Order: sequence, then C-alpha cells, then structure tokens
Amino acid sequence: MFKHLPPSTLITGVLTIAVGYTGPFLIIVHAAQQAGLSPAQLASWLWAVSLGSGVAGLWLSWRWKMPVITAWSTPGAAVLLASLPGVSYPEAVGGFVLAGLAVWLVGVSGAFDALMKRFPPALAAALLAGILFRFVVELVPAARDHAALVLPMALAFFAGRRLWPRYALMAALLLGCVLLALQGGFAATPTLAATASGPLWTTPQFSVAGLSNIALPLALVALTGQFLPGMAVLKNDGYALPARVPVSLLGGVSLLLAPFGGHGVVLAAITAAMCTGPECHPDPQQRWKAGVVAALSYLLVAAVGGSLVALLLVLPKALVMAAAALALFGTLASSLSAALGNDSQREAALLTFVVAASGVSIAGIGAPLWALLAGVAASAVLRWQPRLVLRGA
Repeated sequence: MFKHLPPSTLITGVLTIAVGYTGPFLIIVHAAQQAGLSPAQLASWLWAVSLGSGVAGLWLSWRWKMPVITAWSTPGAAVLLASLPGVSYPEAVGGFVLAGLAVWLVGVSGAFDALMKRFPPALAAALLAGILFRFVVELVPAARDHAALVLPMALAFFAGRRLWPRYALMAALLLGCVLLALQGGFAATPTLAATASGPLWTTPQFSVAGLSNIALPLALVALTGQFLPGMAVLKNDGYALPARVPVSLLGGVSLLLAPFGGHGVVLAAITAAMCTGPECHPDPQQRWKAGVVAALSYLLVAAVGGSLVALLLVLPKALVMAAAALALFGTLASSLSAALGNDSQREAALLTFVVAASGVSIAGIGAPLWALLAGVAASAVLRWQPRLVLRGA
C-alpha cells in the first residue's frame, strides 16, 4: 500500500491535521469554556470528532482511492460559540443528534444537490458571517487589554498570510506560547490532566431551544459551509465522488457520536486542497494515500485525546480567544464576500448578517434562526413581482 509514499505525501497528510488542531480546534475549546463544560466533557468532544473524522476519512479515501479529507465542522463550532451558553449541555447534545439526523437524511435521499440549488447561498453565507463577526470582533478589546500578547500574534498571523498562508495560524499560536512562557503566563495555571478522560456519554434532551439554536443552524452551515465547498475542492482537482456518499456517511457518523459530544463530522474544504493538489503527489492516482495518513493521524489523536485536552486547558483564556478569532478571520472574509457578492440577494443577505450578528434572543429562540427567517422573508419580498391586471373599459 505505502510502497510509493514520498515524504511530500506523508508530510501533507500530517500537516492537514496539524493545522486543524493548532488553530480551529481552539474554537471548540473557547466554546467549551464559554459554556462552562468540564474537562471530561471537552475530552469526550475531542475524542468523538477525532474518531469520527478518522474512521470516516479512512474508509472514504481507501474505498474510493481519493484524498477525501474529513474534519469536524469549524463553522459549526462557531455556531456553538454563540448558542451553547444559552442551552444546557444535554439539550445541546440533543441538537447535535438532530443535526446529524438532518444531514444523514439529506444524504441518503440524494437531495443535497437540489437543496443547495434552491436555498440562496448568499443567505447561508450571511448567517455564518453574522455568527462569526461577534467573535472575531473580540480581537479588538483583547488587543487593548492584552496588547503584549495579542498584537504580536496578530502581526505574525497577517505577515504569515502574505508569506506562508497555510501556516500563518500555527506561527501566530507558536509566537503566543513563546511570549507567554517568557512572561511567566503558564506558571499560575493549574493543570487539569487528572480530570481529562476519554468518551463520556451524555443522554440527549430534545427541546425547542436545542432545535432552533443548535440543530438547524448547525446542519445548515455544515451543508453549505463544509460539504458544498468540500465537494467543489474534490471536483476542481478531478475527483468525481457522488455527493450522496460523503454526506450520508458523515451525517450518520455525526449522529452516532453526538451523545459523546461530537457536534458534527464533515468534509474538509480549505485543508483538503493541501492533499488534492500536485504538491501532495505528482500522480493524482496516488494522492489518496495522504487521506489515509490524515485519517490515521486523527485516530492517534483520539487515542490520546485526554492528554491533549489537558495540554490545551493550560493555555490562558486570552491566548485561546485570540487564536480562535484569528482562526475565524479567513472564514469571515470569504463568507462576507459570498454574502454580498450577489446583487439580487445583497439586501436580504445584509439583513441576515445584521440579525445574526446582533445575538438577539426572542421567545427562547436565538439569533441564528431569526436571522434565517428574516433573510428568507426579505428575499421573498424582494423577488416578488405583483401582477397588474388591466381591464378594458
């Protein structure tokens, strides 16, 4: 199997996963801290998304001989930053179950392509942008309150985006850790290694808040923000994979792992391009091995998840928040571009963005659902063309 595995393929597969754990996963850590989850619950969350990504990615890459890279839903984690503090953890798990079920049904029914064509992509992008904006903007007061830490991290990130785009976030996080070590920022933080563990079952509770604030936006951003661009990356590099296969499989895996805290396993998009292009392997028929390497790396992380969580929890909150905000920066920019790029949907998308960014909660229903309702209503009004019936005398 690995007779012809050049270093570039091996390194690309490992780096694909390293990029996720050194940046975007801190969004999950930040969400867990915001919601007051225990280290054991966070460790189970890490175990669930890592195991699901590893098993699903291994099967897809091996079976289809394509570099199919899976990941946890980064936009979904951003949704949870906004919604998780407003519901109990069992209700959130119930929302994870419903979201996984919805994605699975879309996959097995073959309705993915039709659904994506009918739902205005500008509104989905605006919803995600509004959710992300609330947390990216936290970078500004953080830079004021922790200037010696946040400003150098931001400078390293934006310089990295110009010089080494794929590793900009890793460079910023590494610099932040070095600065904290020099300032003695780790010394006063107690270790929580003893309380971190592996899988932890949570019995789901189903509620209106879990459905509206967690399940619906989680499923929508997974389909539009991960599966849609993930399929586009594969197609762009010549890999013809039926959409029904990954959507149904990953929806089912998400459903099964939801009681352990997994908020969703999806197709990777940005990091997937690292494995589908020629820098991975000159032969497109051999790049699937990078997908296998990435999947095995996920399974390794799942096996030592408790220790990794203990390490992540040592990081001060200011560092985690700054890294999470920087990790969301590129996604916010692309979401805003997609939301406002369509002239016919611009006003509806802007309304969706404003409502989602407001964080308003009415009748126990959070901003994401109100944003969708407002955007869809505005889109319908803007597209409505009244018929004028002229009657003769």
